[in-house]
Amino acid sequence: MEYHTKYPKTVSFLDGLKEKIFADKKDGVEQLHIVVKENVEKILKILQDEGFTKVKFEHKQPDQIGNGLNLKLNKPWEMHVRLSDMKKGLIAIHAEVEISRDYLQHLFSQRTPVVYEMENILKKYQIEYKIWNGRISKYVKTVFDDYKIKLFTPNIPVFAWKPMLFMISTVGILYCWKYLNTI
Repeated sequence: MEYHTKYPKTVSFLDGLKEKIFADKKDGVEQLHIVVKENVEKILKILQDEGFTKVKFEHKQPDQIGNGLNLKLNKPWEMHVRLSDMKKGLIAIHAEVEISRDYLQHLFSQRTPVVYEMENILKKYQIEYKIWNGRISKYVKTVFDDYKIKLFTPNIPVFAWKPMLFMISTVGILYCWKYLNTI
């Protein structure tokens, strides 16, 4: 199952400067951030109303507020969202699509930042936002065109790690029991 999305490619900023968003095959596209001037509790409530759940185990980013959130998409994909504290009461929303944490391939799979998916949620709840480019330290005014991004599932079928852990534990316990009974 592939995941298709769009991401801003050529943008202009409030000062009229026109710039292309970096992209390469190794690192993907550079991260743009959605910035809102709302309190954290309101944003968390909106995301939870949309079906997002708290992430239990994650690599926290500097200035990250609380735990990240994830939303299951079409199998095996999920959207992972982090909120970060910016100065002056602003919150940056970092969103990316990746293979779900339920699968072993999550550890080494493709992932890509997303903007439009978060924009749709914020528009639904009438939350004002701006798109921030951290590399240039400016807000995006206009998006002229988009990258078309396609994430592929791994060539090896995705493996759910929880059932694998159960099977390995069961086999280990049986071998341990067999060993102890032969002593």
